[in-house]
Amino acid sequence: MRTLSLAVLGLFFVASSASAQKPTDAQIAHIVVTANQVDIDAGKLAASKATNPEVKAFGEQMVKDHAGVNKQATDLAARLKLKPEDNPTSQSLKAGGAKNLETLKGLSGAAFDKAYISNEVTYHQAVLDAMDKTLIPSAQNAELKGLLEKVRPAFVAHLEHAKHIQSSLK
Repeated sequence: MRTLSLAVLGLFFVASSASAQKPTDAQIAHIVVTANQVDIDAGKLAASKATNPEVKAFGEQMVKDHAGVNKQATDLAARLKLKPEDNPTSQSLKAGGAKNLETLKGLSGAAFDKAYISNEVTYHQAVLDAMDKTLIPSAQNAELKGLLEKVRPAFVAHLEHAKHIQSSLK
């Protein structure tokens, strides 16, 4: 079963291309919003489709937490008059998110729960790698960088929670 979506590959590309051209603040803002939306969409599906109560609750938490980060990011972008700029990374994230949803929609029961949580582990690790290696170091605006640093612990907590659930599903 292929749970490593194109979205995750897009984040790995961002993280591994730190020595290449750095994304602009406008591109970082778009990547952040897109990455959060991908996880919101998957979380909504898990909240409605998961059979394991822990998986269902995790999906609900992802919707809530990532919607909160998106609100902070869009509010900051508006205040800074920073128009998020579409870019190949955010396009890849969006396409990968759609592909992941398509895969997950075809699953049910324990197979869905395991695939969703497996993807969440991989996705949150990729987000953290991208934040640490590219997004935070590339952010020029101190407030944007500060927001990324402020929300990073939540992504660490999500990763650890997803790993815990994953180990209980085996």
